[in-house]
Amino acid sequence: MTERLSDETRNTLLQPLFDTGWEMEEGRDAIHKTFKFPDFADAFGWMTRVAIWSEKWNHHPEWINVYNKVNVTLITHDVDGLSTLDVKLARKMDGLFEAKKD
Repeated sequence: MTERLSDETRNTLLQPLFDTGWEMEEGRDAIHKTFKFPDFADAFGWMTRVAIWSEKWNHHPEWINVYNKVNVTLITHDVDGLSTLDVKLARKMDGLFEAKKD
């Protein structure tokens, strides 16, 4: 079963994400980030790649796509807060975003 991040692991796991632009969401134990792409097709393609991993890991983001921007919020609803699944998916999203830029 997935558990909420402990105080001991929280800073260690979240700080690298904050360094790449993730932020805590106000009023929730969740993180969010906006990804910006050259156009809609690139944004949607990235979302499709993320969706494949999300299904594989059974962990799905809250997201909104408007043209070339994707606003993402990650939270583990089962624990009403952040878990290692959120960290794992955020890292994957960052990696897929960086790979798209190459």
